[in-house]
Amino acid sequence: MAETDVLIIGSGAAGLTAALNLADRFRVTVLAKGRLDEGSTAWAQGGIAAVLEPGDTFENHVEDTMVAGAGLNDRDVVEFVVERAPAAIERLAELGVPFNAAENGGNGWHLTREGGHSHRRIVHVDDATGWAVQVALIRAAEAHPNITLVPDMVAVDLATSRHELRYSGAGNVWGVYAFNRATGKVELYTARATILATGGAGRTYLFSTAPRGATGDGIAMAWRAGARVSNMEFMQFHPTCLYNLEVKNFLITEAVRGEGGRLVNPQTGKRFMPYYDADRMELAPRDVVARAIDAEIKRFGLDYVHLDISHRGADFVKAHFPTIHAKLLGLGIDMTTGPIPVVPAQHYTCGGVVVDRDGRTDLPGLYAAGEVSQSGLHGANRLASNSLLECFVYGEAAAAHIAAQWDDLPHPPSIRPWDESRVTDSDEEVVIKQNWTEIRRFMWNYVGIVRTTKRLERAAHRIKMMQEEVADYYGHFRVTPDLIELRNLLQSAELIVKSALHRKESRGLHYTLDYPKTVEPPQDTILIP
Repeated sequence: MAETDVLIIGSGAAGLTAALNLADRFRVTVLAKGRLDEGSTAWAQGGIAAVLEPGDTFENHVEDTMVAGAGLNDRDVVEFVVERAPAAIERLAELGVPFNAAENGGNGWHLTREGGHSHRRIVHVDDATGWAVQVALIRAAEAHPNITLVPDMVAVDLATSRHELRYSGAGNVWGVYAFNRATGKVELYTARATILATGGAGRTYLFSTAPRGATGDGIAMAWRAGARVSNMEFMQFHPTCLYNLEVKNFLITEAVRGEGGRLVNPQTGKRFMPYYDADRMELAPRDVVARAIDAEIKRFGLDYVHLDISHRGADFVKAHFPTIHAKLLGLGIDMTTGPIPVVPAQHYTCGGVVVDRDGRTDLPGLYAAGEVSQSGLHGANRLASNSLLECFVYGEAAAAHIAAQWDDLPHPPSIRPWDESRVTDSDEEVVIKQNWTEIRRFMWNYVGIVRTTKRLERAAHRIKMMQEEVADYYGHFRVTPDLIELRNLLQSAELIVKSALHRKESRGLHYTLDYPKTVEPPQDTILIP
């Protein structure tokens, strides 16, 4: 057993921001599922949204966020996050994030524009912002004597009051049981406060831009521990993921469209966004663009559509998108002379564990920040480049609340160690692989960009059957990373489907043919364990 002051599960933007804000006063342990840089943060190409352009205002950014979120956002939360954005950018620059400077020797940083934004307000590091942020945060965390970074720890379940040697019934979270990949054993980590920063549940879908580890672990663990989960039906599909049978999840950033990229039907050779959203065209919010591409693919029997920015010229394209240009060249595609084949793919989990303005969940001692949470910022659809921003603001908010309440946070009592005395090693790994593949396939087919009640009910039926099988398997065999992830994927899938069946309207990312209209007033879907 290892005891620390504050335990953080997840080593991305939210987790490391919280760690750096706590470490001057407290001992902080950060658990990463794989390598420290393997989470979603490192994959974020686009950038971070903040009001920095002359003529832009906080009110404009708030309004753009509310419009994209189809009115389901909590306006107070949106204002809270937007107003803290410029300061968050300054702190990242101080940590050494090399944001692109303004062109032509202008003051400040280069700002790009993305879908749904009324102004240029995206600060970025070429087309690999997340990686630059991740590197800077890890470097700062490694340099801090009070931060312990532990890679290759797969969280199994939260340690709660029911794991106390003397049951208190208080419902506190005291830390986590985590599988150590190096030893093959489950270890107990305890703390006075625990922060979930585990990312989203993108890997419940067959096509996703999320990293391999985005299996909804934090959402599933919090739900099993008794926390409410909200708005899980709102799964964002990024409109433009590279269509390539070898490379499954390479994202073509929104900024390609922001800088003039056009969507073209490869069969007709025509630009098709004028038929779907003539005013905003390629810069419409992601749900609109993803549905347009999905409709075009289905109507013409296509495998993909084209995204073409070659008209901007080779020098412009290489300067703005060096990472994407180099990656595509390696696959035989030259985006400076021709189009990129793209398809929509699951990209972001807008719902998650319910948190308040301080990042607190329903459970004493448990906080959450970033994609694992539902703070009220994103509503029914996330505005581009608001996601990293949420990580910084809520990582800081959770840290501030823990520091302010420290004297009132109880010390962890004695917690039972992990017990595997009644289980054996599995001899049937094929069961895990089969179920993993099946979940991702039926979620893509039945709970995708366009839904129907019948499809959702089919998915619910499959989930119910698989849950019995996985529960039986979990009860008889020692845990492995694959089994832990399968259990969490299945739990996340159930929460998504249950939420989708509950919403009898189409709003934002949830589009159902059975209820095409939007119902007022907007209401969150809140699931209670």
